[in-house]
Amino acid sequence: MRLISLTWCLLATSALGQYRPAELDPPRPAREFRAAWIASVWNVDWPSGPGLSPAQQREELIRILEVAAQTRLNAIIFQVRPEADALYSSKIEPWSYWLTGQQGKAPGDGYDPLAFAVREAHARGMELHAWFNPFRARSTSQIKPAASHVTRKQSDWLLPAGSQVWLNPALPAVRERAIAVVSDVAKRYDIDGVHIDDYFYPYPKDGKAVYDDSKTYAAYRANGGRLGAAEWRRAQIDGFVKELGGAVHRVRPDLKFGVSPFGIWRPGNPASIEAGIDSCLDLAADSRLWLREGWVDYLSPQLYWRIDQEAQSFGTLVRWWSEQNGGRRHVWPGIASSRIRGEGSDRARRSLETVNQIALVRKHAVSGGGSGHAHWSMSALMEDRDGVRARLTSGPYAELAVVPEMPWLEMPQLGGRGALAVPDVAASRGEDSVRVEWKGPPRGGNSVRWWVVQTRGRTGGWTTAKVLPGAAASTVLRGTPSALAVRAVDSVGRISGPACLVR
Repeated sequence: MRLISLTWCLLATSALGQYRPAELDPPRPAREFRAAWIASVWNVDWPSGPGLSPAQQREELIRILEVAAQTRLNAIIFQVRPEADALYSSKIEPWSYWLTGQQGKAPGDGYDPLAFAVREAHARGMELHAWFNPFRARSTSQIKPAASHVTRKQSDWLLPAGSQVWLNPALPAVRERAIAVVSDVAKRYDIDGVHIDDYFYPYPKDGKAVYDDSKTYAAYRANGGRLGAAEWRRAQIDGFVKELGGAVHRVRPDLKFGVSPFGIWRPGNPASIEAGIDSCLDLAADSRLWLREGWVDYLSPQLYWRIDQEAQSFGTLVRWWSEQNGGRRHVWPGIASSRIRGEGSDRARRSLETVNQIALVRKHAVSGGGSGHAHWSMSALMEDRDGVRARLTSGPYAELAVVPEMPWLEMPQLGGRGALAVPDVAASRGEDSVRVEWKGPPRGGNSVRWWVVQTRGRTGGWTTAKVLPGAAASTVLRGTPSALAVRAVDSVGRISGPACLVR
């Protein structure tokens, strides 16, 4: 198959009905990461309660994914390891209490929630990023841990933290365990990304640490360590983030690695910003370093404050994070859609705040074509707080978008980073519909992750009609557009030129 330039369309090999090949120049599809977190811990988003039947769980998840697709999201961040447990079939860790109502108990009909979520998300044109909590082991003392749970098997790894239990991040075995868990999922599931959140060391309470790691630190000093305690903790987390990203890319060079840290790097950065915690000091999370060093493919700082909240202004923080990036990686901040009509000072927060925040993210995006954001959390969209879904689909999400490219990633088993081949396309017109079929790329070319179908209306404007999984070979469009185009997208986001038909 001939390759074409990114500007002009290849003549499609055949066209049925009244459609024929044409040289057209449709605009490239919009590029933006539009995601929402789906939290399983405490049944925040899914499932709605522990111990539901597998059929109920699947029904709930399909409903969530349908709403996400209708809202024109293109990714979900799906929690699979809330507290050293699993919402997927694992030989390393027990099934999650939040799934079955009993830690270690498998779903009744043997279904695998992660495999199901991946399949259903892809079918709706959305990426799935598997979300792991690397160090939290128990979020409450009310749940009985399974006999196979790490808190029962490795008591010397534990770091009590108030009513919760952490795995001590300073222990190499703990970090290795987390990396092994993530690598196992990356090998066995067709996920699009790996995601970890802000839980590194436990959050302080009333300005004081809730854990005591003095024995571990004393052992470090006794073995010749010279760093201060805060620097020592930070070094463990820095090393973990770097090692985890490397492990993910060794398993699959095209797999995206993202982190969503606390939204303020340090108080006073920038000068007008205040915070009750210092994430570098209290959480040992030097997230700016990870971004600058390129250890992450995307960073999603949790910017859950309003634009007019001067001491933590969303706009000020978005601009600051963009300035730290230098265009090397993507900055896709978290947006607190869950605080629409919230409590306290957020009681007056309206859905327009979310729309305005998206506009600011787009304004300050520094990686070309790389704007993006994630909603905390999916429940806010499910509840449609203050009509947020209609505001999104009539405003910033008026058109479908494709997840931005990550040009620094490599494609596995694909013989380099050559241009994607243009597909062969055919179309046949029905009474009030068009069936579009395609084929490509040829054997030896780069594999297709997504197909993008664009249509031109009677007024001459182009729109992205559908984003379909790479396994698809056809689709049916409503109406009879004056022209259409099909493009291929690979797993790192590179997009082919269009194959066009006109009638």
